[in-house]
Amino acid sequence: MPWKDRTTMSEKGEFVKLASQPGANIRALCRGFGVSPTTAYELLRRYMTNGSEGLRERSRRPLSSPSKTDQELEGVILALRDETHWGARKIARRLRKKGHRNVPHPSTIHSVLKRNNRIDAAASEERHHWQRFEHPLPNDLWQMDFKGWFRTGSGICHPLTVLDDHSRYGLALRACADETTETVEQQLTAIFQRYGLPWRMTMDNGSPWGDDGQYRITRTTAFLIRLGIRVSHSRPYHPQTQGKDERFHRTLDDELLRWTTFRDLEQAQQQFDRWRDRYNLERPHEALGMETPVEHYRPSSRLMPRTLQPIEYGFNDEVRKVDIAGCIGFRGRSVRVGRGCAGLRVAVRPSTTDGLFDVFFCHHRVVQINLRNPIND
Repeated sequence: MPWKDRTTMSEKGEFVKLASQPGANIRALCRGFGVSPTTAYELLRRYMTNGSEGLRERSRRPLSSPSKTDQELEGVILALRDETHWGARKIARRLRKKGHRNVPHPSTIHSVLKRNNRIDAAASEERHHWQRFEHPLPNDLWQMDFKGWFRTGSGICHPLTVLDDHSRYGLALRACADETTETVEQQLTAIFQRYGLPWRMTMDNGSPWGDDGQYRITRTTAFLIRLGIRVSHSRPYHPQTQGKDERFHRTLDDELLRWTTFRDLEQAQQQFDRWRDRYNLERPHEALGMETPVEHYRPSSRLMPRTLQPIEYGFNDEVRKVDIAGCIGFRGRSVRVGRGCAGLRVAVRPSTTDGLFDVFFCHHRVVQINLRNPIND
């Protein structure tokens, strides 16, 4: 099967970076990228022998010539700034990674940018020193959200983003026509087929993640739970719960969206793919010690199943089927579970406190029933 071409870094580039990591599951990556093992191992052989020269789509502009004069190097700095909109520290790091000798100090690069009007003096340079936290391993937690929509020449684009909490690896940046449940499930299925399943995902409280009244089980969250993924939601009015994905959105704004207009969704996706390649494979990240996200990410060993498995509960559970309104009946009461579970089964289990029962959908506790409260007529 042929590789899908991308402009800046092809899918081959992403594949070989992930496949070159220690302990990489090559066969699983082949399935995720839709290529045969024979093709993949040949690509890896060429990559190990010739480096990026073995990737046909990779442009080899003379960025890394060690014999450049100071004036030529300044031109390279300005060209990299115009292409990426990065700051001085990231430019310095990238030049060293590309093999330049005598790379100037970031303060010198900053002066070059300022002298050549590449820095907006009116722009705020304010920095916030947040206390950083990340999960210890890749795929422990993914953050997911829709970035605010924008108009293209022919309609509206709703960017869907998925980010790995540990590595800041951008798992997805998809140009969607809408924010419906069907669209999200289709995109997530493709993401899971490529990168495997995370242990937990966190998302906002709005549609389609958890806009179901008091309880947050929607069709999307029910889909995730059935895959064995634990689901959590950001606290209302606390966007920092999704802080890394929010930061990903700001970087997308700063480096792409504010500089680019799109004819349609297809062109938007092409530009998204190009930018995501740069973000994952080339852009130094301060929170990662100026390393790139791909150096810290590994695909999950939990593969996407071909079909959803039947829901099973324990022998002592009281099992109820959720009706079309998202409710179950239990001991003379109507208990609201969530419309996302309509037509599916939940389990009612006694808690450690008399009169209190927990309602579970798969592994996820949905609601608690208190039989000590009077039934409302």
